[in-house]
Amino acid sequence: MSNETQDLAAPAEMAARLVNPASFGDPATLHADLAWLRGHQPVSLVDTAGVDPFWLVSRHGDIMDIERQPDIFRNGDLSTVLIGSPMLKAVENATGCPHLTRNMVNMDGAEHRAYRSLVQSWFMPGNVKKLTDDIREIARAHVDRMMGLSGECDFVADVALHYPLHVIMSILGVPEEDEQRMLMLTQQLFGARDPELSRKADAMADPDTAIKVFGAVVADFHAYFSNITANRRAEPRDDLATIIANAMIDGKPIDERAANDFYILVATAGHDTTSASTAGAIWALAERPALLAEVKANPDLIPALVDEAIRWVTPVKHFMRAVARDHEVNGHHYKAGDWVMLSYMSANRDEAVFDDPFEFRLDRPANKQIAFGYGPHLCVGQHLARLEMKTLFEELLPRIESLEIAGEPAWTQATLVSGPKRLPIRFTQS
Repeated sequence: MSNETQDLAAPAEMAARLVNPASFGDPATLHADLAWLRGHQPVSLVDTAGVDPFWLVSRHGDIMDIERQPDIFRNGDLSTVLIGSPMLKAVENATGCPHLTRNMVNMDGAEHRAYRSLVQSWFMPGNVKKLTDDIREIARAHVDRMMGLSGECDFVADVALHYPLHVIMSILGVPEEDEQRMLMLTQQLFGARDPELSRKADAMADPDTAIKVFGAVVADFHAYFSNITANRRAEPRDDLATIIANAMIDGKPIDERAANDFYILVATAGHDTTSASTAGAIWALAERPALLAEVKANPDLIPALVDEAIRWVTPVKHFMRAVARDHEVNGHHYKAGDWVMLSYMSANRDEAVFDDPFEFRLDRPANKQIAFGYGPHLCVGQHLARLEMKTLFEELLPRIESLEIAGEPAWTQATLVSGPKRLPIRFTQS
């Protein structure tokens, strides 16, 4: 490490926490670390044991500027998510590239545009709006089920996990009886380092074992979706699986692995992140009775509740970028080959953008949260996620009089996608 980069190194204890999945079970400590970095070293070198060095970008404006330059800050050249050096080598040995699966998230340029265009129309506001009645029916059924739980439940396990799962599986075309399987596989993929969610947590420290665990989860997804592809090619339906199965890329039918990786992206990101933000909103309201009363009295505040919950939780904590050529952003010089973390978790608490960023507020005149990313990789499902949350709260909030925490909540221990994994609540009905 040169003297110049050494001066920009994140403090050792912070660096170690920022790459440790267990730290995400205590987000308050991480938020304190990131606040210090925003104020003192907004672009910091994280150089700690077990992980290739990378630049951590913590300010909202810097992240927006980087996201606007996808030709320089690329998704496909290095891992798009933070993983340890031994695990990265294991992935490259297993797949021949730095990615466990190949999907829109780790594609660039024309390839990214080609794959995104396959499903983008499905998730545009006009098309999503057509799903409102179906989504409301699903939301009402889940609220009815919650109302039958005698005033206490784990909101994550009983509502937040299953509601958006049912929505996205309905859109994708997965039968309801298979939804629990999709949920289990998603948790094993995103929560693989969490001892409560992993398929084989006690052995995940060994990269050779870990890649086998991840590989087995991906293989289970592939086996399931290969059958879906065969079915939709033989009997097309009006669902997203039919679009993917019969897609044409560069004038040729999509190959089976690419289709399966596409399914995995939709099936996992399409519900896990929404579950996290939904649970985060209920957690916040349970701790703030006055805010609950305010939203109940004025349902027009529900869209603000949705956006603030998304900001508050920021389910996708980061994405990584690879620098294609030497370039300067806001005074920092990046070199070709650098690995860069865009910390959305930090950006959504940036004091320069959000008044009282550590307060849960519904009166933000313009909530500039970037939990969905920005630029060409802006989350294609953002409109659906907002509609799902809005609809659930429209159905739920009129039916509850009070909310309170009734046990010890907990967060998922994962560096990429993390939100509430346990939220015991007590409620009274209106």
